[in-house]
Amino acid sequence: MNRLRRAWGFFSSAAVGFFYRFKYEEPVDWSKTYIVCPNHTSNLDIAAMCILVNNNCSFLGKQELEDGLVTGLFFRSVDIPVNRDSKMSSFRAFKKAAEKLHDGISVIIFPEGGIADQYPPQLCPFKNGPFRLAIELKIPILPVTSANTWQMLWDTGTKHGSKPGVCDFFVHKPIDTTHLTIDDADALRDKVYGIMKQKLEAPTQLAAV
Repeated sequence: MNRLRRAWGFFSSAAVGFFYRFKYEEPVDWSKTYIVCPNHTSNLDIAAMCILVNNNCSFLGKQELEDGLVTGLFFRSVDIPVNRDSKMSSFRAFKKAAEKLHDGISVIIFPEGGIADQYPPQLCPFKNGPFRLAIELKIPILPVTSANTWQMLWDTGTKHGSKPGVCDFFVHKPIDTTHLTIDDADALRDKVYGIMKQKLEAPTQLAAV
């Protein structure tokens, strides 16, 4: 399913003129398990993560994705849907995510919890869930900064149109959590937020080499 999704992400994007370019702070060891945390400004971020993450992985995402023609295929099989308005749904979703991580499956979680309404977008506050989970299971966080997908396709594309081109991403070095306790969850959240905000404020550094 992940190979199918990776192929779908590439070919469906390329067919309409979107391509993805990744720059790495250091090479990623995809034999390891990660909680991948990208910022989120466009639906293109989903396709990009399908291509980037080169191991078995699952998304944790909004329940509405179960209704999509393509996303529904994956969210009814390998991914983890969550109803954001239900604390019980969130609890069950993170419990399922923990099970997958325990089995060596990386989990992709957008820590902002969705795409903000403001245009141009700003980095929204991060939710605690991914960081508490990373600390509890001693799983490294892999931050990913999306630089310009919002300029290519704003959310659904109906509000500000689309502009096919190359979407740039910066893959930060993984953040180890083995030495942290639950009391450090807020500090870890703020650290990842700061790393990504700093990168977004220096967009020339995001251009791939």
